[in-house]
Amino acid sequence: MRGIYNLLTYLTKAALPLPAMFNPKLKLFVEGRKQVFQQLEKIDFSKDWVWFHAASLGEFEQAVPIMEAIKAEYPDYKILVSFYSPSGYENKKKHPSADAIVYLPIDTPKNAKRFVSLVRPKLAFFIKYDIWPNFLKELKEHNIRTFLISGAFRKDQIYFKLYGSLFKEALQVFEHIFLQNESSKQLLKTINIENTTVSGDTRFDRVARQLEYDNQLEFVANFKENKTCIVAGSTWPEDDALLLDFINNSSGDVKFIIAPHEIKSEKIEKLKAKIIKKTILFSEKNDAEINEYQVLIIDTIGLLTKVYSYADIAYVGGAAGTSGLHNILEPATFRVPIIIGKNFDKFPEAKQLQQLAGLFSVASAEELSQIMTKLVINKEFRSKTGMISGHFINSNTGATRTVLSYLKQNH
Repeated sequence: MRGIYNLLTYLTKAALPLPAMFNPKLKLFVEGRKQVFQQLEKIDFSKDWVWFHAASLGEFEQAVPIMEAIKAEYPDYKILVSFYSPSGYENKKKHPSADAIVYLPIDTPKNAKRFVSLVRPKLAFFIKYDIWPNFLKELKEHNIRTFLISGAFRKDQIYFKLYGSLFKEALQVFEHIFLQNESSKQLLKTINIENTTVSGDTRFDRVARQLEYDNQLEFVANFKENKTCIVAGSTWPEDDALLLDFINNSSGDVKFIIAPHEIKSEKIEKLKAKIIKKTILFSEKNDAEINEYQVLIIDTIGLLTKVYSYADIAYVGGAAGTSGLHNILEPATFRVPIIIGKNFDKFPEAKQLQQLAGLFSVASAEELSQIMTKLVINKEFRSKTGMISGHFINSNTGATRTVLSYLKQNH
């Protein structure tokens, strides 16, 4: 099985440069990896380093609470972060929680051996599900303590298939696996993996701390004034299709902030052209009286979490199509009612919050208008729903403490 995996990995690595010529994201994926070992060779790894690997932005957010806790408990440790995806690396390559951030080389035996031999981490953490057999094999051969945090498993994954022996073997490398839920623990038991703890999802710790920060954005306060504000975050065209009728038919007492997932000028302009309400872009705000507009489109990155603090209602994108639901926990921590699309089967936190009645799923523009209208008109219903969201966050924190406690007890 490993031989087949390695052959496919080498073939993939050889084939990628051609399609990368026509795909900007894939080009970043290929070009970024060309410099990894040069970057690593410039770093002094004689000190104690801790390696965190995250697939992309969401997994990085799960890693941050553990990174911060380790820095606080072991201030001499250095933090290395590797990313699989360009969207993760390009957005977080200068994040203050890490001492070095790189792309993860493609998982060939040669790359894994060279990477682990260079870094020689004291501890290694993989996040949620991005598990690479050759890297884990090298970590085991170097006797490096390795952990999986915020793990989440489903029975349709390769680990639970007859042909999944290589990936089952990779899971056995982990000294301990910290899981988001009990169902994951029971699934792992079926393949004889029992060195697990249900600790919860570290993202709850991450978003809960957001309340301690300064979330003020003067331009948003000026835009909102005293009106009801609906924030649509990380939206895709499928989400826009659900939202547009409600936006275009809304009263002047409601304001909208839209933060598209992809910040591309041509897509932003297409969205703006479909909105009949008076609309302004973030990039235009300095030349206008922003309070005179009803719709604000955020055509930049890095502001959405703070923008959610001004929301009375939030729509979180990704589930109207197949791109994947974005982070519902960010608005929830500000006690905001949440609306999403219909495709969220792989997002247990959304299922849980829906069961608690703090989140609503819609399959059509009509359904969205119906629940959105109720939330706008009925302040008591909106307040109660928002309180459910906030309590959901508060009652699920503590995963970071569990992981750190294990490390201290087994130092």
